Amino acid sequence: MADINQLKDFATQVRRDILRQVHGCQSGHPGGSLGCTEFLVALYQEVMNRKEGFDMDGIGEDVFYLSNGHISPVIYSVLARSGYFPVEELATFRKLGTRLQGHPSTHDGLPGIRMASGSLGQGLSVACGTAQAKKINNDDNLVFTLHGDGELQEGQIWEAVMYAAANKVDNLIATVDYNGQQIDGSTEEVCSLGDLRAKFEAFGWDVIDVKEGNDMEAIINGLNEAKSKTGKGKPVCILLHSMMGNGVDFMMHTHAWHGKAPSDEQLENALAQNPATLGDY
Repeated sequence: MADINQLKDFATQVRRDILRQVHGCQSGHPGGSLGCTEFLVALYQEVMNRKEGFDMDGIGEDVFYLSNGHISPVIYSVLARSGYFPVEELATFRKLGTRLQGHPSTHDGLPGIRMASGSLGQGLSVACGTAQAKKINNDDNLVFTLHGDGELQEGQIWEAVMYAAANKVDNLIATVDYNGQQIDGSTEEVCSLGDLRAKFEAFGWDVIDVKEGNDMEAIINGLNEAKSKTGKGKPVCILLHSMMGNGVDFMMHTHAWHGKAPSDEQLENALAQNPATLGDY
């Protein structure tokens, strides 16, 4: 296991990148990006089996799909700082002609991006196909996905949930960012999700709860537990109990920062709470 303090420092720098990207173009989604920072750092820096270079086939390595594509600032930062493309390119986020579009796209061939995910609800379906292709190719590596809890209000998600269980897609680990917030308010107020654990289990999935969804060690342990459950006839779901806006005190405990850019003063305040560790772009 990598040094936990180094991983935490990495996550702090990613939070700075998120804030600076969204502030730089005065557009984007900081809340969910900040809430998933530790998860994606743990996934890319510790848990996933990654090979040198990038190709769309993903043969011989684990594959990740970001289904809730509006949290693009966090995946762009993690990918850049994991060596997929230059860190300096983060400064082009959401600007004319950039490869770093507001919602990830495959059009310009940005390394690390395997699907366009501007429309919510599609990532699990794509992941099912990839996971089955790996089985056909005798590739023992895994497929990981990330979804927003509000995204689970999309019907296509549940079609894919049913499909994965019915076809024993047991090399698939789907994580739900279970922060209880979406663009118009809490998920409970907008459209209650009910008992997600019971729902996934009723569909035939194994389910793991990561109660401390912004704690690096808890996330790594949860992901490793999920990996231990693969290959046993069931797809695996992680319910990641995260905090939207984690790491910036005035962005936490509210849906208000789902899609809102900080002012100059707010950016300075937020960066002061997250001192630079790896160097800004």
